[in-house]
Amino acid sequence: MAIGELMSIRPIDVAHIDGGPQWVEAVATPSGVEVWWDEPRPHEGGRRCVVRRLPDGSRVDALPEGWNARNRLVEYGGRSWRPLPGGGLVFTNWADQRVYRLDGGAPVPLTPEGPSRYGDLYLPPGRDEVWAVREIADVRDLVAVPLDGGPVRVVAEAQHFLMNPRLSPDGRWVAWIGWDHPNMPWDGTELCVAPLSDDGTAGPYEVVAGGPRESVCQAEWRDDTSLYAVTDPTGWWNVHLVPLDGSPGRNLTPMELEFGMAAWKPGLTCLAVAEDGRLAVVYGTADHRRLGVLDPESGDLRELGGAATHWASTVSVAGGKVAAVGATPYTPLEVTLVGLDDGAHEVASPRKALPDRALLPDPETVTIEGVHAHLYPPSGVRGPGPYVIFAHGGPTGHMPVMLDLEIAYFTSRGIGVAVVNYGGSTGYGRAYRERLRHQWGVVDVQDCAKVARGLVELGRADAAKLAVRGGSAGGWTTVAALVHSDVFAGGVAHYAITDPESWAAETHDFESRYLDGLIGPLPETRQRYTDRSPLLNAFRASGPCLMLHGLEDAIVDVSQARRFTAELDRHGKEWALLTFPGEQHGWRREETVVAVLEAELAFYGLIFGMDTPEVPPLTLKGRA
Repeated sequence: MAIGELMSIRPIDVAHIDGGPQWVEAVATPSGVEVWWDEPRPHEGGRRCVVRRLPDGSRVDALPEGWNARNRLVEYGGRSWRPLPGGGLVFTNWADQRVYRLDGGAPVPLTPEGPSRYGDLYLPPGRDEVWAVREIADVRDLVAVPLDGGPVRVVAEAQHFLMNPRLSPDGRWVAWIGWDHPNMPWDGTELCVAPLSDDGTAGPYEVVAGGPRESVCQAEWRDDTSLYAVTDPTGWWNVHLVPLDGSPGRNLTPMELEFGMAAWKPGLTCLAVAEDGRLAVVYGTADHRRLGVLDPESGDLRELGGAATHWASTVSVAGGKVAAVGATPYTPLEVTLVGLDDGAHEVASPRKALPDRALLPDPETVTIEGVHAHLYPPSGVRGPGPYVIFAHGGPTGHMPVMLDLEIAYFTSRGIGVAVVNYGGSTGYGRAYRERLRHQWGVVDVQDCAKVARGLVELGRADAAKLAVRGGSAGGWTTVAALVHSDVFAGGVAHYAITDPESWAAETHDFESRYLDGLIGPLPETRQRYTDRSPLLNAFRASGPCLMLHGLEDAIVDVSQARRFTAELDRHGKEWALLTFPGEQHGWRREETVVAVLEAELAFYGLIFGMDTPEVPPLTLKGRA
């Protein structure tokens, strides 16, 4: 049966469109512009495959079956591949974290076996090597990996965390962005520039932008004497011109719009420099992320985005074309080539089979008591109906306005969804982002509750049929909302943090001091951790909880879910816990996506009193 003939969306439909292209790169060739990207393959065990689209429109997999272009740099992964001149590829492979070169035939390893991880790959012009951030345990440096397989060379050792290596056009200077604990990259980073010696190593560096309370998230060379830096001294990530001679910099986009992003994955780009000096930029708010071209001399900013309501944080320019990844409320993330001059759009990635348009909700952007949210109304419901509050992960992140079949899966079954970009979310400036400072577990919970109550007051939601759900930090907000409010009839927590103090001790280095800013430093603020811990307050849960967790999660260990459900059980609360072998922090396999959605729907059926005969039944422990 075709998707369009269905009365609702199936879990397998969600799995087939789950995720989207991540990194893109445009390459000018004599016959036209190529565009490269990587995409998820849920039906191939969740691997990411690099795809090459030739100027004639044909597409080929640039990465053979069985190879997975991912890495575990800071656990979330950094830029994992770059196309080589002539059509080859350099990439990091998930299975062993080594760097490989592929020029036809089998991939050839360029780095030795061992504990090293590599990410944020970059090809410095004029040098026959690939630069990367190397991570060994909790130590990171900038290294050069010869493309002929020679020994790895350390280019720079500096801050605890590094990203964005860039070589100046004349080859004399190297720039990077660095930061130290307890900061996260959206708190404060430093843009560093150092001379590059004849042996290819960096000399003493100078900080040319950024600081403890200023976040530089990307930098690109303008010429040999200045850089473009996306940084936020005004409270908004704007594009700045930063001279090397110490003279004052200049804000090229002095407006209350974000031209940057939270650097969860080293290598993200919202800015690319074209051959003629213009800048392709991704900018806007979390309600509408635009694609545009900026003239840095005149300050003229022209939108190129067409119908897209969201452009991802990856952009590249070559041959007068911008390669970017955009989506609308009715089409998923797609690789698109856009003309810098004429603004003409051409979708480069293959079109995916989509559900009938009638099955997709029409989103509505609202602000309720100062809280930003996107509403997705339920199909076939008149008057107040069931609603699920979606809390995004991060918590320094946001959920954009775009097609999300996971949301449509529920709305097509009569369950409304409200996506809440609670205080702490990116896309609305630093002041909104820092509403969550030392208030995690308070502001996010209150904001989700405000939106839920607001929907009831507007006559759109049934007060007895409200649920909350989220993953990772959104999972924390889910369980925190269950124990610290009385609004929700139940919650679904995907790979959730349930006890902040134990998580801070257990988690990986990148986030090990994250809670200093979200809750407070330990041991001075331990009482806050105790007061807010869902684990220690499980006896207060306002309704049942469904916990879903991958058994290979290195960011949030499955013990967080197990301890929480044990406490729910001890206090006579209702719960269910499903675990998934082979899954990490997020669902990648087709079979997992299907199982998770079916379990979640069955859970809502139980707490909302809805029949869900199309999915396997779910048993809640503790239910009479």
